[in-house]
Amino acid sequence: MESFYILLLAATVLVLVAAFSSLIAFRFGAPLLLLFLLIGLLAGSDGLGIHFENNPLAYMLGSVALAVILFDSGFGTNLQSFKLSAAPAITLASVGVVLTAIFFAGAASLLLGLSWIEGLLLGAIVASTDAAAVFFLLRIGGIHIRDQVRSTLEVESGTNDPMAIFLTLILVEVISSGRGMSGLDSSILLLFIEEMGLGVLVGLAGGYMIVAIVNRFAVDRGLAPIFVLALAMLVFSFTGTIGGSGFLAVYVAGIVAGNRKIFAKHAIRRFHEGMTWLSQIIMFLMLGLLATPSQFPAIIVPAILLALFLILIARPLAVWLSLMPFNYTQQETSFIAWVGLRGAVSILLAIMPILGGLENGQIFFNAAFIIVLVSLMLQGWTIKPVAMRLGLIVPPRMGEVDKLEVDLPGTANHELISYRVTKESPVLHGERIPRWAMPSLVIRDGKSIRYQYAGRLRENDQIYLFVAPGYSRLLDRLFASRIPVAPDDADFFGTFSISPTGFARDLDTSYGPDLLATSEQSMTIVELIESRLGGKAEYADRIRLGSIVLIVRNLDENNAISSVGLSLEPVEPATHLPVFINLREIIHRVQTHFASREVKGS
Repeated sequence: MESFYILLLAATVLVLVAAFSSLIAFRFGAPLLLLFLLIGLLAGSDGLGIHFENNPLAYMLGSVALAVILFDSGFGTNLQSFKLSAAPAITLASVGVVLTAIFFAGAASLLLGLSWIEGLLLGAIVASTDAAAVFFLLRIGGIHIRDQVRSTLEVESGTNDPMAIFLTLILVEVISSGRGMSGLDSSILLLFIEEMGLGVLVGLAGGYMIVAIVNRFAVDRGLAPIFVLALAMLVFSFTGTIGGSGFLAVYVAGIVAGNRKIFAKHAIRRFHEGMTWLSQIIMFLMLGLLATPSQFPAIIVPAILLALFLILIARPLAVWLSLMPFNYTQQETSFIAWVGLRGAVSILLAIMPILGGLENGQIFFNAAFIIVLVSLMLQGWTIKPVAMRLGLIVPPRMGEVDKLEVDLPGTANHELISYRVTKESPVLHGERIPRWAMPSLVIRDGKSIRYQYAGRLRENDQIYLFVAPGYSRLLDRLFASRIPVAPDDADFFGTFSISPTGFARDLDTSYGPDLLATSEQSMTIVELIESRLGGKAEYADRIRLGSIVLIVRNLDENNAISSVGLSLEPVEPATHLPVFINLREIIHRVQTHFASREVKGS
């Protein structure tokens, strides 16, 4: 019994140290998940002497922790964002993972002396990006980039784990059976379709099941998050039992449940955010404890070279080929290629060769661990500077909002929102609360006052309003703090604005000729932008027309373009090399090249 308390004490102290270390990470900008991993390493067998060598237990606990993280990732993903980026993200999560593994295989076999199929296995292990790392850096790290780019990265990181896991398990089985390359036949494709198909179908059904059960039976607000967590684990384990991808199923279930009206939604979200933090801490600490740093020197040089090959060549090339059919700029493709952080999933998958009894099992684990360390240090510390260098940081539409969404009982057709009135809130400077909002209560100096008797709102007032579902974001700008004026905002949005309802042919007259195709001459500015973008425009979207750039400055409450900026400064390319350009740009360059040759010939 005494050993149990010692074990519990050590585990609790490690979790507390990791939690407190997050304050240091936030203060100095260190990659937080790297810090968790290093704490596990320092406490392990070559550090404080905590011996943890139970690979099966580590894999099982890590899988459960990953399922919790993926469910929360899906629960927090807006359905509109998912639709916006689903095609390119899923292409990256499938084709991109396979291409990364293939490109990496040759370098791994050369530097580590592995066979090609063993190099492919190591490539599959490190091919997927880490959902925890990507979500943390993009959602919490204060990086404001275009919605489609952010959504692409988030959805990719949430959906590429099943592909990497599938490839790893298949390759471990093929290598351990001694079949070699002959074991890679068409039956693997059918097995992949079966696993992913079951994952999607059970995930969809599981998401609707979670919503139905919680709305029907969760009479206690504190019990609802437990219901959701247990049902998510049911979806995960049931899908795995019937031969599907439990990781894909739990992510899809999270997306479905998070985008439906569900009882105690805000309490569920807060609970799962906490569970995700705990899962990340436990998983990274445990994997850090599992490693033996004294074994690293034997392969550290080739492993670091492989990490650099993955970051600088394999991942960028796979991303470029995967995104070529889609309308991403050179800067955006470059950024997506850079945000390929490896994390706990790669280390978790590196346990599989050991469990499969492969001869080089420990080499796979150590190499993957070093690659993850290099990725978190190099990419984790440079994501924001790279985004700034590429000109992708989007100035915020409004300042910070001190906002609280309160759950209402039953199936109320209104939402209760609370805002703290800040000094810069527009509502203090002449802006009026819309009639469709129903202010109810004001908390001032610790006293509750009915809104009708509160008079003019004051700084630090806490106001409660009832609004129809989905309308809360329209109120945010009334209570937002002032946006700091950035010197480069004019560079981003253009030095002056033009009417979005004006005719596009006027641009051809003023800044042409030959800016527009014949079919575009009769379009308005809005129609031209949406035609060039291939769909609805987003805030900060931009298109290039010869020597000018049109930028979406603002959207109205119906998400229609309300303001367009014009810049005479062309967007600087990410590189002058002919890489990271999309298929449309390639075709345009080829046509321009042949047209110029014809002109010279004549």
